[in-house]
Order: sequence, then C-alpha cells, then structure tokens
Amino acid sequence: MSPGNRPPRNPSALRLVGDLLALFRKAAGHTQATLADRLVIAESTIAAYEQGRRPLPLDTAKKLDQLLETKGALETAVRAMPEIDQFPMFAEQYMAHEREAIALSWYDALTVPGILQTEECARTVLRNRVPAYDEDEIATKTAGRVERQEILHRKCPPTLSFIVWEAALKLAYLEPLARADQLRHLRACAELPGLTLQFMPLDAPTHAGLDGPFILLETPDHQHLAYTESQRGSQWVSDPDEVSILARKYAMLRSQALTPEQSKGLLDRLLGEQ
Repeated sequence: MSPGNRPPRNPSALRLVGDLLALFRKAAGHTQATLADRLVIAESTIAAYEQGRRPLPLDTAKKLDQLLETKGALETAVRAMPEIDQFPMFAEQYMAHEREAIALSWYDALTVPGILQTEECARTVLRNRVPAYDEDEIATKTAGRVERQEILHRKCPPTLSFIVWEAALKLAYLEPLARADQLRHLRACAELPGLTLQFMPLDAPTHAGLDGPFILLETPDHQHLAYTESQRGSQWVSDPDEVSILARKYAMLRSQALTPEQSKGLLDRLLGEQ
C-alpha cells in the first residue's frame, strides 16, 4: 500500500473547531503553553489545533472538555464533522506523520510495503499505475519513496512491525535480478533493531486481513491513528473505536503469520531459488 489518492479538503470545519478551542482556552485562563503542559503535549500541537492545521482527535477533545469545563462542546464539534473532515490528510501529511512516528504497524497484501521497497521495485510499482505517471513524475515519486526509508536507520528508530502476505513476495512484475535484490533487501531489513518482519503464508487457514491493507501509527504525542487505502481513495481513521478494531485485527494477524524467524527462513529459501 502506498499513500496516494486525495479526498476533498474542508479546512473551514477544522478552523471552526480550532476557533472554539482557542475561545474556551482563553476563557479558562490558559495560554497555549499552560494548556499543553496540562495535556503533556507540545505547545506547537495546541497551536496547530487552533489554527486548523491539524485535526483535533476525539480522545483529546474529551480531555479538553474536562479540563476546560466545556460540558462536551469540543467532543460534540468533533463528532459532528464527517470523518473525512476530521482527518483530511493526504499523502504528504501521512508521510510527515510517518517520519515522526514512534511506532508503525503495517499490513500489506498487494506488494512489499513502500518503505521496504528497493529503488527498482518502487520505480516498477509506480510505472504500473493506471492512469500512468509520466517519467518525470515516476522519477520524483521513486526518489521520495526511497527517502522515506530514512526512518529505518535514524538514531532512535521507531518500533516497526510489518506483516506481508506471502503472495506479495512472488514479485513477478520484477526482472529476476531486481527480484533477488528486493528479497535480499527484505532479509537485511529483518535484522534491523526495532523492526519485525512477518509473512502471512499462502496456506494460512485463518486470516484477519481479508478486508485489505492498513497502517497503524503512534505519534510522538501518543495519538493512535490508522490509515487505509483502496482503489477509490485513502482515508485516515482517528475515532478510537475504529482504530481499536484495526489494532485488534493486527494483533490477530501477528499470531496467524509466520514468526519473525520463520519469515527469515522463507526469505532464505526464496533467495536460494533465485
């Protein structure tokens, strides 16, 4: 799965919630800094909420209602927005969250996850897009996808978990040398600290991921979010109940997939067949 298709944006809804938050904060005698301290989040996050640059999560709205004694007003405002307005973030915003994430759990059934792709694999996947990108777009997007892999090697990497359906390893769209390079790259990634790579075998009798790929993400201020993508577009999920459902699915997938050691063994066998 690779973030891409863009839903329509509605900044006015975000700004309305932000204006309410600023009004209630001032009425309660708080600065952005003092409110951030009470919530144990960054002052810049409060500013982003108030300016409509960042959506106010439902669980944070509930905490603010208690803290500011606003009798559920912020929670009601957040709930009144369509989900697409609660989190109208596109690929660029997803990637920004991905760079800052402290934990990332990624299930993919269609291809190798974007941040685990070699440059040639990324280029080939992008070249198969319909409608087609032109060559300049392919080059730009390939470079961007490769740059995202910086999070795998940063000084304090996030906790990373990947579960990939075994079918994605067939890689028939790659030439033999490129296929072997991709498998070797996955094998090397499987040894990185803080990274777990598992494969869902083709003959698994049960499978919690039949509804399609998804990503779970935890931000530095401990928001738990999810991201899904389909043929019709991408969607952020911020509602705690919905995120919880996907988290439970991911927990089941981890128990149903091959263990990390078995998954390394599968890669070794596939590399031996090259």
